[in-house]
Amino acid sequence: MKTTELIIKCYAKQEEGIWVAVCLDLGLAAQGNSFDESKRKLEEQIVFYVDEALQDKEYGSQLLSRKAPLSSWVEYYSAWILTMLCHKVSIKFDEIMPLRPA
Repeated sequence: MKTTELIIKCYAKQEEGIWVAVCLDLGLAAQGNSFDESKRKLEEQIVFYVDEALQDKEYGSQLLSRKAPLSSWVEYYSAWILTMLCHKVSIKFDEIMPLRPA
């Protein structure tokens, strides 16, 4: 990781035929018919959300410090452990967000 990048924890899971991608560090989620679609939608949400938060002088820091609920973090780390053991339960991925000077 470069000093101008921030890694955001994300994961995706399949629920009843629909893929759900979750961004733990920003408390965002997106769904799609495939892993790629849900990941792409989540990436678009992250970019839009961070851009909006950086423009909001009054509440921007609150928006950027918001996290997913504890249950999502437990699911993320449980899936990570199971993936390491079974090699395919859900898909963990990290998003690299470029940082720019304020």
